[in-house]
Amino acid sequence: MPVLRSLLFVPGNAPRMLERARGLRPDAFVPDMEDSVPWDEKENARGVVAAYIPQLAASGAPVIPRLNSLDTGLLEDDLAAVAGERVYGVSVGKMDNPQIVGEVVRLIGEAEARHGVEAGAIRLVPWIESAEAIMNAYEICRASSRIAAVALGAEDFTNDMEIERRDDDAELVYPRSVIAVAARAAGVLALDTPFFAFRDPDGLRANSLTSRGMGFRGRFAIHPSQLEIINEVYSPSEEEISHALRVIEAFEEAAGMGRGSTSLDGKVVDVPVVKRAQALIERAREMGMTE
Repeated sequence: MPVLRSLLFVPGNAPRMLERARGLRPDAFVPDMEDSVPWDEKENARGVVAAYIPQLAASGAPVIPRLNSLDTGLLEDDLAAVAGERVYGVSVGKMDNPQIVGEVVRLIGEAEARHGVEAGAIRLVPWIESAEAIMNAYEICRASSRIAAVALGAEDFTNDMEIERRDDDAELVYPRSVIAVAARAAGVLALDTPFFAFRDPDGLRANSLTSRGMGFRGRFAIHPSQLEIINEVYSPSEEEISHALRVIEAFEEAAGMGRGSTSLDGKVVDVPVVKRAQALIERAREMGMTE
């Protein structure tokens, strides 16, 4: 599983933007064939995205095109255009229930077979973006071994609920919580919705800190200027790493004296606290931040 903190959307019908994206270093590229592409540009976007996949993949970052949802009738043609060894996975919206996931997985398997790709190689990132999908979140997360992560689509969710987006994201507390817990229980990553106020770095940082605190491991970026903050927030800080190492050291010292718990900086250190510290160090290792 690659590290997926920042996933950069790039409109699939915009060659100049895809060309510029080649010089960026997100954790993953998401050439978009869905929401950012007008209906009469869908076919053009397929050709453009297909042409740029090898160039984006040459950066070493995973390429995860976002395809049109099953109900549009465009998904099979989208898969035919992008399926190949250079694609890590595909992202598909409107995944309201496990049955839709199953049908999408079947189509991915057929596309792999037609393109000579190893069976099961193309991963899937479903978007959970409706009331029905929230109620089915855990079943969606467990619906296929192809699923690497699930994503919250806040704009479509609030549209489905007929509610307004708020500056404080209070309307997302429940869906965020459900998705983060369901993803963790199913052993997949939870990825948060894009932050659309791309000229508000402080807002992005604060929103992402809240998101990380709820269990999300990364989020989608709609502008290159967001990448640095997203990568920073969804990575352990030097202070967090240092504290986690101190927790582990203190507990090991106590264990050597036959004790099952100890204290550090006035707080109890027991097995759950140590496990949390060990998990943080493991994430830091995955990101190349510590040995």
